[in-house]
Amino acid sequence: MENNLNILRDEQLVAMAQEGSQTAEEYVIRKYKGLALAKAQNYYIMGGDREDVIQEGMIGIFKAIHSFDPEGEASFRTFVELCVTRQIIKAIDGANRQKHQILNNSLSLNDDDSEDGSGEPLINRLQAGESADPEALALINEVVESLVADGVKVFSPMENQIWSRLLLGKNYREIAKDLGRTPKSVDNAIQRIRKKVYGLLK
Repeated sequence: MENNLNILRDEQLVAMAQEGSQTAEEYVIRKYKGLALAKAQNYYIMGGDREDVIQEGMIGIFKAIHSFDPEGEASFRTFVELCVTRQIIKAIDGANRQKHQILNNSLSLNDDDSEDGSGEPLINRLQAGESADPEALALINEVVESLVADGVKVFSPMENQIWSRLLLGKNYREIAKDLGRTPKSVDNAIQRIRKKVYGLLK
């Protein structure tokens, strides 16, 4: 039976699968498994591994078989590639949203967590003029480390140098002296760091 299937076009095989042929469906899934494997090499799902990405790709193939419209302009080959990519990206986006939601809820960087009742969000307490608030730095650093671990490039090389010194409790003048830069350039970099972290958490 399979020898007969290999002479059929994809569109014919998909039509048979949509009409209930399990043999045709399995044949198409096997035929395009290599596509899912190839796509999986280019993506990473937060908290998962390569097998999870491959599984999402296989789900994309299955969805393509059952939602393909032969009256459309795209060939099945083009359509299945689109479905596989969409399914993987959808899974990645879902994992990212869940991770960021956990970080936002647990760290409350945008809420007033100050004991002095200043009403100032922790993210806004990362100041350049004086030593940064140790509590704010500790909490924000948890977020940064988590994002870096997940492959997110957060800071530029210069910003990384400044960030590491902020964690040591140094102010912008001390950092400028360490790095041989002007206080103003360090001040500007700290403001960029603040904006980047805030942007990642929005």
